[in-house]
Amino acid sequence: MPDQTFQRVEINGGVVVGVDTSASSLRALTVACEEAERRNAVLHVVRAWSMRTAPRPADCPPNAVPSTEAFQREVERETANLVASKVGDPPKVTAEIHVVHSPSPQSLLAASRGADLLVVGHRGRGGFAGLMLGSVAEQCVRHAACPVLVVRPQV
Repeated sequence: MPDQTFQRVEINGGVVVGVDTSASSLRALTVACEEAERRNAVLHVVRAWSMRTAPRPADCPPNAVPSTEAFQREVERETANLVASKVGDPPKVTAEIHVVHSPSPQSLLAASRGADLLVVGHRGRGGFAGLMLGSVAEQCVRHAACPVLVVRPQV
């Protein structure tokens, strides 16, 4: 089995938010944007992906498997659109997008080493609907190197 080398996110200060296109992560993105604005800090948007979670590139023919680079470009495009819809026009904060082919917990925990705050949604795209806290959020709360804000849904 080949050794997989995952990308790492390294930052120096600011607010980090994990996004995966779930409703919970989009709410976390909104809250993180407000926190970054309040702190006059850079917003670091981390999008970790795998072949299972990446959107299929629209230009890939049926029955073909997209390349890793094609998946990366599609995730970058989708994430940039999400961020643009949340930061406003003109932008309220400086946002940096970090799209990495890596498991979400590892990416967010690596980013937390240089962050002032890590913001995550209470549950992402996977898991069981009845859980109070998703596995990624739980790992972040337990192991992050900075304060963690877990965003619950609006009621």
